[in-house]
Amino acid sequence: MSARILLADDERDLRETVAYALRREGFDVRTAADGQAALDAARCAAFEVVILDVMMPVLSGLEVCRTLRAESDVPIIMLTARDAEVDRVLGLELGADDYIGKPFSTPELVSRIRAVLRRRELDRVSMPTTAIEVGGVHVDLTRHAVTIDGAPVRVTPSEFKVLAFLGSEPGRVFSRSQIMEHLWGATFVGDARACDVHISSLRRKIERDPANPERIVTVRGIGYKLAG
Repeated sequence: MSARILLADDERDLRETVAYALRREGFDVRTAADGQAALDAARCAAFEVVILDVMMPVLSGLEVCRTLRAESDVPIIMLTARDAEVDRVLGLELGADDYIGKPFSTPELVSRIRAVLRRRELDRVSMPTTAIEVGGVHVDLTRHAVTIDGAPVRVTPSEFKVLAFLGSEPGRVFSRSQIMEHLWGATFVGDARACDVHISSLRRKIERDPANPERIVTVRGIGYKLAG
C-alpha cells in the first residue's frame, strides 16, 4: 500500500505540480489550500506524512503544526522560504520533524519523505522494553515518557528520540550529524543546524537553567553529550 501524504500549500500551481510529481513516485496524495482545511483533513484521515507550507490563509502552517503535534505523532515536514530561518526554528520547536526551503526540487522532497517513512518503520520494529536514568532524567522507552526529577515533561517525538539517543551512552559525545542520522534512521540530507534547535528546545524542558546547561552539555567543535 502506498504511503498517504497530506500536502498543504495555498499556491495552486505549486500544490498541483508537487502533488502530481509525488503521485508519479507512488504516493497517495491529498491536498489542502489553507491551514484550516489541512487541519480538518489530518483529523479525518490517517496520513503517514504531513507537508505544511508555513504561510497559509486562515491558519498558518505553524499553527497547524502546533495543533497536530498536540494530537498526533504524525511526521511533519515544513515548507519555508529559503531565508526564513525564524520559521524553520519555530517549526522545529513546535514539533516538526524537518523543513525544506523553497524553491526545492522534487527529488529533494521525495528524499525527505522517504527518510521520515524509513524512520517511522524503524520505530515500529524497534520494541524497547527498558528505561534510561541519568542524573534525574528518566526516559521510559516503553511508554515514550520523560520525567525530570520525578516531574513529567512533555517532549515531541523527535525530542524524545534525541534524548534517548544521548542517554543510550551517558557521557559519550555525539556529533550533530550522528544525532540527526539517528533521528532520521538514515543518512541525514537536511541542515545539521536542525540538531541545535532540537537541543535548544530540549534544554528548555529538562535543564534547571537552560542558559547554563548541566545535563545536555556542548562539547565545542564536536557535538553534545548527556551528563550524569
